Amino acid sequence: MTTADVTPQAHPPEIPSHCDFTVFGGTSDLVLRKLLPSLYLCSWEGRLPEDTRIVAVSKPQLDDDAYRALVREALAEQVPADCQDIAAVERFLERLHHLSFQVEDATAWPSLVGLLKDRDDYDATVRVFYVGLGTHLYEHVCRELEDAGLVSAGTARIVLEKPIGHDLASAQAANDVVGEVFDESQIFRIDHYLGKESVQNLLVTRFANTFLEPLWNAHWIDHVQITVAETIGVGDRGEYYNEAGALRDMVQNHLLQLLCLVAMEPPIEVGQEDVRDEKLKVLHALRRMTPEDVERDTVRGRYVHGTVEGSAVPGYDEEVDGPLPLTETFVALKTEIQNWRWAGVPFYLRTGKRMDRRFSEIVVVFKQPPHDVFPHREGVAAPNTLTIQVQPGEGMRLHLNAKEPGPGGYRIRPVSLDLSYATTFDKRAPEAYERLLMDVIRGIPTLFMRRDEVEAAWAWCEPILRHWERSAVPPKRYPAGSAGPTAAFTLIERDGRSWQENS
Repeated sequence: MTTADVTPQAHPPEIPSHCDFTVFGGTSDLVLRKLLPSLYLCSWEGRLPEDTRIVAVSKPQLDDDAYRALVREALAEQVPADCQDIAAVERFLERLHHLSFQVEDATAWPSLVGLLKDRDDYDATVRVFYVGLGTHLYEHVCRELEDAGLVSAGTARIVLEKPIGHDLASAQAANDVVGEVFDESQIFRIDHYLGKESVQNLLVTRFANTFLEPLWNAHWIDHVQITVAETIGVGDRGEYYNEAGALRDMVQNHLLQLLCLVAMEPPIEVGQEDVRDEKLKVLHALRRMTPEDVERDTVRGRYVHGTVEGSAVPGYDEEVDGPLPLTETFVALKTEIQNWRWAGVPFYLRTGKRMDRRFSEIVVVFKQPPHDVFPHREGVAAPNTLTIQVQPGEGMRLHLNAKEPGPGGYRIRPVSLDLSYATTFDKRAPEAYERLLMDVIRGIPTLFMRRDEVEAAWAWCEPILRHWERSAVPPKRYPAGSAGPTAAFTLIERDGRSWQENS
């Protein structure tokens, strides 16, 4: 069984014949780097509805031709060379339209409304509204769409990019605003990590293989590590990042979502609300941190100048205009899930920018055998580990101990069983946004965050944020190109464990 065989519903909805995909924030970095290249790949492979229009809305004064030229450049940079086809690119560009206005300007909306309603098949057209804007603009977008009569229950969906809000109160307010116009079934809160093949394969690994599930508990698992490390700095996201920091930007969504998939109970089926129900239970079971817990079990850092991949790079303070003293670019923390399956098993999470290498992975470290029957062995019997590699090079590795061939005594050496998507499956692994955007068009919610998930994640993160603000202790400095601040190693090593750097 492959991940392609696991559909979010027993009988998933058919791909509609007509679709209008409206993108608010159509010139943003994320849209040009991820969203539009993914829509192109869906079109190139014939998965996008044939009658699809893509309408971009943004401030720059661009007509259709100028916007298409901008997107053509983005596709040339972002789409793999073997997927670039001149005819396919031109057909895709013909789908694009651009409207120049600010969403706060009510007088400009008739241009968009008129374009979307100019269809003979209007009532049968799925309308997707992708909002790549700050949460303070949600109300403007939702009210205008509602007043224009574009929010029909069966065919309209709204896609919200993370993070939803800045804390629990702002997340609740944003959800309230959107929820007054759109039904929860129409709201797709996107986290692209949930669209990655290796993350979806985690469900298959756990629930389609009988040998693992009996071991997936506190009796056999020593601890779990989840790491998302980046070599890049904040880039052109400095204004946003200065207000957000790594906990809001990465932990509250990406890392907690990965934790939920590792720790959740088996759903009745991988479809509809079952997976999201089980993820919510994990978030509710996370040990809430007291101020003493935050002091002991969290580390935050900020990179200073250093060398990344052989090139000198500036520190955060040099990259960002007016850097705030408490903004962190690195977080490491220890938490536990207080339920029957996981009681006593620590989960170590870390994420950072300007690290020594780019990788995202989940490492499940199993306990050592209860008795050593090879007392005179040569070599070290390392703990068994299961590593789910999210990026780069999606795959999975199971680390075992094996006897090295040869006469004499037992020479034990760690070996690994490797699954690489690139070499195992004779097909292109789709980008995360491809899968997620097609699920939006078809109306499949499984791989998206529900309102209660988002708010439960914020409720868990908020005591950490509040204590950091009250204590006003600046983040620990670490050189760009390193593995993070020394305190992050102390955090795990004081428990007699270590980060799996070369897993």
